[in-house]
Amino acid sequence: MSTLPTHVTLVDVGPRDGLQNEKEPVATEHKARLVTMLQDAGLKEIEVTSFVSPKWVPQMADNTAVMAVIERRPGVRYSVLTPNMKGLEAALPTHPDEIVVFAAASEAFSQKNINCSIAESIERFAPVVAAAHEAGIKVRGALSCAVGCPYQGEVSADEVERVVQLMKSIGVDHMGIADTIGVGTPRKVQAAMERALKHYPLVEVSGHFHDTYGQALTNIYACLEMGVHTFDASVAGLGGCPYAKGATGNVATEDVVFMLNGLGIATGIDIDRLVDAGAYISGVLGRAPVSRVGRALLAKRAG
Repeated sequence: MSTLPTHVTLVDVGPRDGLQNEKEPVATEHKARLVTMLQDAGLKEIEVTSFVSPKWVPQMADNTAVMAVIERRPGVRYSVLTPNMKGLEAALPTHPDEIVVFAAASEAFSQKNINCSIAESIERFAPVVAAAHEAGIKVRGALSCAVGCPYQGEVSADEVERVVQLMKSIGVDHMGIADTIGVGTPRKVQAAMERALKHYPLVEVSGHFHDTYGQALTNIYACLEMGVHTFDASVAGLGGCPYAKGATGNVATEDVVFMLNGLGIATGIDIDRLVDAGAYISGVLGRAPVSRVGRALLAKRAG
């Protein structure tokens, strides 16, 4: 019987990854309020916004405003996505604690998503990583489509390792393995994680799972068995999967916390306050939370 970690760090990506695909603009004050509520619930890692072209991601056009109005607390890390030098230059004056760069494990996805090869995307990130480090900012790498791609299908562990090594070579500090379309199953996820762990210490490897096929919690458990103890999750299950019609996107933070509570693993997160945050932002968006646990606990309260 493998020993599971005693403590897990959750990075809530709801404000950024969760909201970015929303068609209707979400007001800056609602985004800032969500960050406050996540902190109230005990989250210490929050992905706040992204510095991308508003032409591509209109929802994130208020990135500077959001960073200006969030209530910053000691001991909380506020991260932002910066896909290129222009994004980093816009982000630096807002004082993020960490920036996120992303590459794909699949050549087909890289071409379709950012119109360049994996090698070219790494070349683009090299000066971003260097400039972030010069400013004393940590760089987290996200490796998308690490177990499957909407265009090429299967993605091998060798393909994952190749990109992990490339990101390591340009100085990326942390490696997040992401199942962007949610097709991963435990063995496949463990195989991808093993390749990341060959090049990064356990403390600098994390998992990012989508629940498209209902496998996210199972895949997180499979990673826990390997000792991995940092995961991305999105409050209320925010963030659909743009490549699978009607599919749920990110695993809901509430669902992950409920499972970890049941395993006796500490997160420092108050599940009731987390459900409040999920109910709040879902109300703003005019729909019910996608989180199963969120819906169950809200129904229990109403009852």
